[in-house]
Amino acid sequence: MIKFDRVASFGMARAGLLKTAHAMIETPVFMPVGTLGTVKAITPQNLKDTGSKIILSNTYHLMLRPGDELVEKAGGLRKFMGWDGAILTDSGGFQVMSLSALRKITEDGAIFQSHIDGSKHLLSPERSVQIQHSLGSTITMVLDECIKYPSTFQEAQSAMVLSSRWAKRSLDAYKKREGHGIFAIVQGGQYKELRLESTEQLKSFDFDGYAVGGLAVGEPQDLMIEVLSYTVNALPENKPRYLMGVGKPSDIVKAVQQGIDMFDCVLPTRSGRNGQAFVTGGSLNIRNLRYKEDFSPLDELCSCYTCKNFTKSYIRHLVKSNEILGAMLLSLHNLQHYQDLMKKIRNNIINGINLDTLLYEQDDL
Repeated sequence: MIKFDRVASFGMARAGLLKTAHAMIETPVFMPVGTLGTVKAITPQNLKDTGSKIILSNTYHLMLRPGDELVEKAGGLRKFMGWDGAILTDSGGFQVMSLSALRKITEDGAIFQSHIDGSKHLLSPERSVQIQHSLGSTITMVLDECIKYPSTFQEAQSAMVLSSRWAKRSLDAYKKREGHGIFAIVQGGQYKELRLESTEQLKSFDFDGYAVGGLAVGEPQDLMIEVLSYTVNALPENKPRYLMGVGKPSDIVKAVQQGIDMFDCVLPTRSGRNGQAFVTGGSLNIRNLRYKEDFSPLDELCSCYTCKNFTKSYIRHLVKSNEILGAMLLSLHNLQHYQDLMKKIRNNIINGINLDTLLYEQDDL
């Protein structure tokens, strides 16, 4: 079991403390994405330096390579990758959608054709939980069927009902351990009736936490916030709430205002590898000619290793030259920017300051 304590509230926004076997996590929290057991271009020490306490890895990808059996022999994913913080593992449900050309959904689970070698695998709720146990996950996610946006009512209903049955099977297969937990995933597309039905079904099983899935799949931000407004309100107040795959800084601030506690997204590191830096008040594309002779740091208000030691001019040179260090420095800075944002959000909640003060357009500066 994991324990969640609410420290402060401001409107629907919550500041809390999530106690796990591997980390004491202040919420709201952003989890860097390490799909294959590595946050791209970032060392575990880099992660710790940004203040990260928990990362996300992926069941499906680690099952295929290097294999959960090997990771278990190595002593679990934390030991294998040299990370001493907590790990939340996605169940593989998102790949049910993103790799739809390579899979078939049945009552038993998702039959995948490996994108690596074409081999076939059945990822059932029980198998997904077993893999996550072998990986040594701090937080296990149930297997669900995530569908694309837009979807018909019938498509969303079918996926939601199947996901609820899979959630119960996942919970039954889960081995409870002190300081570890298993989260359910609310589905139902953009349909209020289905979201509330999914929430009620999952609440009856009493999971350790509840995620909102099936968002950040192409819907506009205002629809995402609308779905959160009634879904989160129906979730237990004494359990952590996790919005999967989100997102941009403005998405995070607005979702916290709806009562979300946990986030993950590839955006900070993916943007870093593509020459984009998130900075105070917006973002910048370091490839722009205007930065060729700019000898100031990426962000004067940032205290990360990148900003303390390198200029925009130098980082632009690295990126234009396709030097690996450029991606590393930008990714590190972006992760620090996100973690600093989470600290500001938490401080605002504790001090009763409106989170709207942290909203800004993410336009290039």
